[in-house]
Amino acid sequence: MSPRGDSLILIGMPGSGKSTIGIVLAKELVKNFVDTDLLIQEREGRALQEIINSTDFQRLREIEEQVLLSADFSNHVVATGGSVVYSKAGMERLRTQGRIVFLDVPLKELEQRVTNYAARGIAAPPGQTMTHLYDERRTLYQHYADITIDCRGRSVQELVADIIYETGEGYAEVDA
Repeated sequence: MSPRGDSLILIGMPGSGKSTIGIVLAKELVKNFVDTDLLIQEREGRALQEIINSTDFQRLREIEEQVLLSADFSNHVVATGGSVVYSKAGMERLRTQGRIVFLDVPLKELEQRVTNYAARGIAAPPGQTMTHLYDERRTLYQHYADITIDCRGRSVQELVADIIYETGEGYAEVDA
């Protein structure tokens, strides 16, 4: 097995809570936090949906891969874009940075959380439904995950505590 970095990389569907959980997790573990979607937007000077509208979803995936291959994520909690798993090179790079944690949220919960699917900047072919996207990506998330966290109906604090426990990163108390 190749040496791993000290970061935690969060993967999962749009709406799975990667950014929200990532910020709390980074505070708890005293690590830096980065959201790769924000890195893409900063680099391109426009929102993800604008990139898709002016080019296409494949171009957004290419930009995402370039960002992943060029960034240093040492000592970070990294919230990735949902499409990160389409880039084998990007995922191999992330794997060198740390452990990959899949936030597994049931489709029904995702559909309740993501009410702006068509305008959210999701790197998917035109007309692809959330159900088809979920079916396609879930297998990839499972393939790349070192740890899978069942997020079904759980609070951010419960999930953060679970991630810390599962990764052995430290100790977290769950508020009663």
